[in-house]
Amino acid sequence: MIPMQKGISQIGTWIGDVSENFETLKQLKKENKKLQKQVDQLTTENSNLQEEKYELDRLQDLYKLDQTYAEYPKVGARVIGKDSGNWFSTFTIDKGSNDGIRKDMNVLSGTGLVGIVTEVGPNWATVSSIIDDKNVSAMILTTFDKCIVSGDLQTVQDGLLKFEQLANNENEVAVGEQVVTSNISSKYLQGLLVGYISEVNVDSNNLTRSGYIIPATDFKELQEVLVITTTKQDLIDGKGESGSDNGGE
Repeated sequence: MIPMQKGISQIGTWIGDVSENFETLKQLKKENKKLQKQVDQLTTENSNLQEEKYELDRLQDLYKLDQTYAEYPKVGARVIGKDSGNWFSTFTIDKGSNDGIRKDMNVLSGTGLVGIVTEVGPNWATVSSIIDDKNVSAMILTTFDKCIVSGDLQTVQDGLLKFEQLANNENEVAVGEQVVTSNISSKYLQGLLVGYISEVNVDSNNLTRSGYIIPATDFKELQEVLVITTTKQDLIDGKGESGSDNGGE
């Protein structure tokens, strides 16, 4: 009887241990679920913080851009749509005529020129970027030598813009030189950064030079822009901010 009692006692102890382990397992699962909830919450908070930091960085860059061209009045806008494809050759912003936006206003992002307003609604506007423009009148910042900048899908795929018709004179043009919009452009304000020389070659006629530019804007990623509310025609006509006449008769 003693061995049987001992066996029964061991079974009872084992059952008690299993029951205790089961309760422990339930408690662990409960605590694990609670911890997982905390992890999920922290993950969401971290994701939100990263998103806020990214947006803050973009807004700081936009502020720097605004300060770079402090002489021009501007309106900030968000990009809310684009044409098909990988590149922002044509896109839509969330500001329109109600915000003082007009056709032919120049648009900035990154560290320089993006494009020009081509169509305007009450609370939206369409922008055509310089990668879709075959005739941007530009100049080398250090020498004022004029050239024509053009964009096409082939060069843009390589992250470049093409320039041509640069005089082959005694003025040297080095890689890294800034290219800006020229004073003789009919639609772009003077001095807006287009990009940086990445390659320059003498043409076969020995009279001109051509090459490539790294653009000042990333045309694959546009979220916020600045619209300059003075057009080139306003300046020609002697008008100031948003086309209002500041020069009298």
